[in-house]
Amino acid sequence: MKTTQRLESAIEKLYTAFHNNTLNPECCQQCAVGNILDNKDSWKYLSDSHGSLVLNYVGSVHQNLGRKFNGYSPLELLQIEQTFLNACGFQTPLHHQNKKPENPTDKDILFNGLCAVIRFLCELDGINNVMDYTKLFEVENDKPKYALA
Repeated sequence: MKTTQRLESAIEKLYTAFHNNTLNPECCQQCAVGNILDNKDSWKYLSDSHGSLVLNYVGSVHQNLGRKFNGYSPLELLQIEQTFLNACGFQTPLHHQNKKPENPTDKDILFNGLCAVIRFLCELDGINNVMDYTKLFEVENDKPKYALA
């Protein structure tokens, strides 16, 4: 399957963070977007609230100028982060009174977040979800319909 460079890079960084235990939804440097942006937290200045889809003045300026951060626009970054947080069980935007998982760094919770983010990243690039394994189990005449590459 043909993918884009930004998608390949994002998946590699998220995969590494997941397996190195450096994925944390509550940290701007170690969340989904923080990892995609090389563990920088400068993206948090694009919005006034972590998990919000509303660009602030700085975010709007960057968006209107067509700026990209590791291939993603400011609005795409906010969408990626909100997707991750929601799939991890957070109520967004983050606030101390909003719902959050009991153990946000639990591997099962993070895996759910990663699957949602990768699905969303694939949608952004107009390709099939690379995490979709259902085709592996399709059969035709009692034989696998598709062969493993």
